[in-house]
Amino acid sequence: MLFDHLAGLVSSGQIADAISRAVRNGELTQGAQLPSIRNLAETIGVSPGTVALAYRSLRERGVVTTAHGRRARIADRPALPRPLRVPLPPGVQDLSTSSPAPDLLPDIAAHLTPNLYEPLLYDGPPVEPHLAEIMRDQFATDGIDGVLTAVNGALDGMERILSTWLRPGDAVLVEDPQWVSSLALFSVLGLDIVPVAVDDEGMIPARLREALASRRCSALVLTPRAQNPSGAALSAERAEILRGEIAAYPDLLVIEDDHAGLIAGAPARTVTTGRRAWAVIRSMSKALGPDLRVAIMASDADTADRVQGRLLIGPGWVSHFSQRLVSAVLADPEARSAVGHAERTYTLRREALIDALATRGIASRGRSGLNVLVPAPEEAPLAAFLLSRGWAVRSGEAFRLGSRPFLRVSIATLDSERAPELADAFAEAMRPGDRRAI
Repeated sequence: MLFDHLAGLVSSGQIADAISRAVRNGELTQGAQLPSIRNLAETIGVSPGTVALAYRSLRERGVVTTAHGRRARIADRPALPRPLRVPLPPGVQDLSTSSPAPDLLPDIAAHLTPNLYEPLLYDGPPVEPHLAEIMRDQFATDGIDGVLTAVNGALDGMERILSTWLRPGDAVLVEDPQWVSSLALFSVLGLDIVPVAVDDEGMIPARLREALASRRCSALVLTPRAQNPSGAALSAERAEILRGEIAAYPDLLVIEDDHAGLIAGAPARTVTTGRRAWAVIRSMSKALGPDLRVAIMASDADTADRVQGRLLIGPGWVSHFSQRLVSAVLADPEARSAVGHAERTYTLRREALIDALATRGIASRGRSGLNVLVPAPEEAPLAAFLLSRGWAVRSGEAFRLGSRPFLRVSIATLDSERAPELADAFAEAMRPGDRRAI
């Protein structure tokens, strides 16, 4: 009985956690109604305000839904999200998607040699040996030593890790603001999201400490560099502090989404050192092209076994043809030079926009990767104004959990020479005392 779980609890956090556990254990199913605020408060001996706060927390996590005049009920499992693509007007430069610039990708076709394909049956190794050698050296250079597993991109790796380690209702610590696709994944898996604010160097230690103390969390998911949408990148000092903050939680699963490592424009840092359960996922999508669908994950042995087992009941493995193609590209000096050129170009484009905005008195953020975050008083009107000036950017609403409004500008295709034009459009829209734009 629900009341048995709640007896003796005194705080809103304890009540919310108890209800989440009941959902996770199957005692409360989708659509089940919860007691009214007043009824539950009287039954367990707390104030109605305490129960109201608990219900609000559950609503924000997606565990329950509420409507005016109706009792709260356990939320349905969300439908799988489908991306919506709206055609842009002619002449508009699209800076709303964080895809890599096509002209900065290496020539993959040049490596499609006749001997690239080799027949492989069902008992092959999960990671192509040559690619495993390349990636093992790459991880070792960054102080990461683990079992290697191939997955179909960073999000695919996260889904397989989370679905084998966690259950619906488990709490996951995530950066705020957070990548839209990750938020959708957490929601589909029925996980409770615990936001942690970030600055230019990643998760803010004090906010992480508070979040860890507020409730029992099962996993921590963070982006060590090229954080989407903020462009944050862990410094060596910040990584060390964060490792200290999570040291008292040895059972906490730690996942690092290093989705843009090869072109991030920032050195690799990790907080996974010494953890029992951990994974660092490095995708090739930003550097070599999204259609390859190859990422390599380093992890502890148990996590690797779980992910490999999860693969076996789906695709079985990541195409060895694609893996051999990736290894051929990564082993080629000319291709590596092209990737290095892309990283430098993205850095110049990112810094050109940040500098141009700063010259006009507009603050922005973006230490690494393909995105610049621009704080905004209002998102939709400002984005609409920029569109009228020929620039398509992304509103921050879908990324935000508790953070303040912003616009995300993806700089992959923004020529550095045009950065002042975009900065002028921002300045026009945000001119003090002039409300025409917003």
